[in-house]
Amino acid sequence: MDSLGIILWVVVMGTLFYFMVYRPQKKQEKAARILRNSLTPGDTIETIGGFTGRILSIRDDDVTFETGADRTKLVIKKWGIRYRTPAENASSEASEKEEK
Repeated sequence: MDSLGIILWVVVMGTLFYFMVYRPQKKQEKAARILRNSLTPGDTIETIGGFTGRILSIRDDDVTFETGADRTKLVIKKWGIRYRTPAENASSEASEKEEK
């Protein structure tokens, strides 16, 4: 009876570990993978370093984007992108700002 309790305890702890650690991490990795694969030129991005700009080109694992008023071009790895705003949303936001 005592060994059954130990086995049950291990199963319960394993299940808790799966639902509290492993599963959320996999969901987060899947969301990041979808973000990286959905990048297109013209999208507005924010990097993990805090830089924001508009994507100019994408080659393999590298993304070239421009930032700032002087249009400085930077090249980063895809994994360094935190957020993305699709190009159609970025253009509508810019037109809304111009109207104000």
